[in-house]
Amino acid sequence: MFDLLDEQAARHDTAVICGNETVSYRDLVERARQAASVLEANGVRRGDRVGMVINNRVEWLEIAFGAWLLGAVPTPFSTWSTRAELEFLLPDSGIVIIVTLAQYGREDYEAIFADIATIPVLTLDRWRQAQASAAPLATPAPGEGASASGDAIILYTSGSTSRPKAIALAHYLVIENGFNIGERQGLGPNDRVLLSPPLFWTYGGVNALPATFTHGAALVLQGRFDAGEALDLIERHRCTSIYTLPGMTAAMIGHPQFRPERTASLRVGMTIGSPQDVIAAAQVLGAAGMCNIYGSSETGGNCCVTHHDWPLERRANCQGLPLPGVELRIVDEATGAPLGPNRPGLVEVCGPYVMHGYTASSTVHNASVFTPDGWFQSGDIGQLTEAGEMVFLGRSTEMIKRAGINVSPAEVEDVLLQHPGVAQAGVVGAASDQGETIVAFVVPRAGAALDAAELTRHCRALASSYKVPDRFEIRETLPTTVTGKLMRKDLKVVAAQLTQ
Repeated sequence: MFDLLDEQAARHDTAVICGNETVSYRDLVERARQAASVLEANGVRRGDRVGMVINNRVEWLEIAFGAWLLGAVPTPFSTWSTRAELEFLLPDSGIVIIVTLAQYGREDYEAIFADIATIPVLTLDRWRQAQASAAPLATPAPGEGASASGDAIILYTSGSTSRPKAIALAHYLVIENGFNIGERQGLGPNDRVLLSPPLFWTYGGVNALPATFTHGAALVLQGRFDAGEALDLIERHRCTSIYTLPGMTAAMIGHPQFRPERTASLRVGMTIGSPQDVIAAAQVLGAAGMCNIYGSSETGGNCCVTHHDWPLERRANCQGLPLPGVELRIVDEATGAPLGPNRPGLVEVCGPYVMHGYTASSTVHNASVFTPDGWFQSGDIGQLTEAGEMVFLGRSTEMIKRAGINVSPAEVEDVLLQHPGVAQAGVVGAASDQGETIVAFVVPRAGAALDAAELTRHCRALASSYKVPDRFEIRETLPTTVTGKLMRKDLKVVAAQLTQ
């Protein structure tokens, strides 16, 4: 990754914009060399893991690229980490040093690490002081720094297990897959890419970062998402691409100061979500070439991305073709037999951009997530079109079994979101004598009057009868994670109580 940055410094100008600071590729190279010097002075060597608890800011990039220059492995932790989570992460990750914000949100990380860490801890202030006086480190001799097949980053991802799982992704994977993601967006040197989602996610550090830098574009970092500030950043820096999520898109277009002319510079972007989420990002927010995506941390962040220049309806209704080098197959949930086009089943992925396996204590999961012939079992339900496009239907654990028929919650939610009075929707199943009933939780738009009868009529007009919810609950809000993701488990608990 450092070699990529060094090469781009000879070709391109602005690399990062953050706050009032604009950093060129050339300057970022020098800062990374200084960062490498500080890390080396603190005992970091090739193959060592470098911990970070830092939000989106230039220092995140300086430390990561400095570690890559040494052949060390950045291991960023979430800035939402609690003490209990860090008590697991520190020994599990095997990091030899950690650079951290002193405080962030409700957490006093300086105090937490002073109490639990047995490794060097540098707060960001101490880091800046050390870096300011550090001499830039020269590029190591061939064979002494990073290798293409070596670990570039270790990310911890939440999932079905009680502990986060550690995923190691190689340099070639991050660079090549990131380049292909940027190609699907049509990025070029003149683009400015707004990134509000955190760099410690694959969506940021293994998707947006390499997609932007492999194309010589500029990354515009927002330290923490705020809808009003995001609009200001787009307008001020004439951002042409945006990495967004449905909750972020809704917050921006629902902001009192949103006006289409403020986001008129947007051209493309990336999002996940229902067809209506993609359409809103393209038509209302204004990123006309918005790309729809499918993937996970285990598959290099994304393994499918729509082309930005496809018709919007096509982009909204699928997650795109597999990226170069990626193979997908859909198999029967019961037998494991491959299924043909337009038949829903379990999604399996293989290719050079799939992780080789979990690391640290998470290796115990490797035997269960790979098939005997080496395909990663995603746990998702989807189908492939005749053209080979991926259509995501939902997590296998979230599918609703209604009278023997699988119903995708995401599909029902998309139908509900097509009603002009619906702002948010969450759909889950609840146990009944005939399998499961469908319970829909709906948040109305401001001023909209919704009731069960109106929503039932709407769903019957757009969906098959077996997909129409049995019960509607009108709510002011829906439970979400700190990242804005719908907490279906919480809704399932409420649905079970309502239907008892």
